[in-house]
Amino acid sequence: MDPTWRPPTVRELFALAWPMILGRAAQSVVGFTDAVLVAPLGPDALAATGNGALNAFAVFMLPLGVAFIVQSFAAQLAASPDRARLRRFGWYGLGIAGLAQLVAVALVPAVPWLLARADYTPAVRALMGDYIALRLLGVGGAVGIEALANWFGGQGNTRVGLAASVLVMALNVPLAWLLIHGGHGLPAMGVRGAAIASIIATGAGFAYVLVTFLRAGRGVPAPGWRWGEFRRVLRFGLPNGVNWFLEFAAFLFFIDVVFARMGTAALAALMAVLQLNSVAFMPAFGLANAGAIHVGQAIGAGHPDAVRALVRRTMLVAAGWMALVGAGYALTPRLLLAPFSPGSLAERTGFLAVGVPLLWVAVAWQLFDAATMVLSETLRAAGDTAWPMRMRIAISWGAFVPITLLTARWGGGPVVALSWVVLYMAALSALLARRFAGGAWRTMSLTGDEPALVVD
Repeated sequence: MDPTWRPPTVRELFALAWPMILGRAAQSVVGFTDAVLVAPLGPDALAATGNGALNAFAVFMLPLGVAFIVQSFAAQLAASPDRARLRRFGWYGLGIAGLAQLVAVALVPAVPWLLARADYTPAVRALMGDYIALRLLGVGGAVGIEALANWFGGQGNTRVGLAASVLVMALNVPLAWLLIHGGHGLPAMGVRGAAIASIIATGAGFAYVLVTFLRAGRGVPAPGWRWGEFRRVLRFGLPNGVNWFLEFAAFLFFIDVVFARMGTAALAALMAVLQLNSVAFMPAFGLANAGAIHVGQAIGAGHPDAVRALVRRTMLVAAGWMALVGAGYALTPRLLLAPFSPGSLAERTGFLAVGVPLLWVAVAWQLFDAATMVLSETLRAAGDTAWPMRMRIAISWGAFVPITLLTARWGGGPVVALSWVVLYMAALSALLARRFAGGAWRTMSLTGDEPALVVD
């Protein structure tokens, strides 16, 4: 037990959270800018870039989820006097990035075959194939940034990840403009240019975090590589990665299959709601992630009894933010949806007729999402990743996907379909709350040291 440890304050929670919030916001700017810059090239280019980015991100999800566990190890070892041991987990994160890059390169030849299975036009398929194949070349850099940013973040330094995200954004925006449309002696590359700009910017961001990591190791004994520890990283990280990947896949199914059958107005309204939710999501996720760092540090310092109070406080702050967002949704839905409204009066009327009720449903979604994020991040920080993975997969693919598909076939409508998302979040948050209250996380030995408490 570390006698110098003390419970962090709310101010310290926000100090950890705000760089992560801004970092995720910078990442979203990159995708938004690519879409805006490609749009003048026509609907085929826009569809190829948007859907290509979404499908490429689906490939990224698994290794990114695995790399996220590095934060849990770093947080629990933050107070350890063995600095070489702590640094090894940063190198294990780089090992995950290297493996991810090898797998991604191996997938490149399969991209045309996989796209041929989908119902895209030949023009979109060709453009998307180029885009995805190029983006896969940057998987290792993206995972490396996440791994090392989480290594620093677990120790309480979340500004390294922010600096990397801002650097990627600052490079990607002008590079994308230059490579997509050409200029200064460079040819216009269109959709390929957007992908190449992303690779270059991501590579620069990775170079930054790598150099920062190497400098942080000056004066620390060479950490070496211990396969037993690396296997522990994979043991706890793979369930987290599979969880992220399959849940994301279930939501993609919900969008591409369920909502796509409900017409253009419904799909456009859902996209608008998701864009608004992505903005609301960032502060809540940053707070949940900051709370998880504090939880990991408390466990590592031998103070597991402080965890419940930390989780309760993080939950109140995150739920307070989401309640504020929900109030905005409920009181000013037309104002919030106005930037996404189509041009003609008829299209705008149809869009708002669907979008406003969907935004009202999303009010409840926000509150349950806050609870789910805080609880899942807390369990991950303690090393409890396998049980949440099994539960999420069972609910998402065993219940949510088939029920929403039946809803679409029976003509349930957009509001009914989105209500299933709310029920999914409510059920998941209740199960995660029960898991946390049961105390199984206290028996977890993430780092291989003795667990904080053995529960009968």
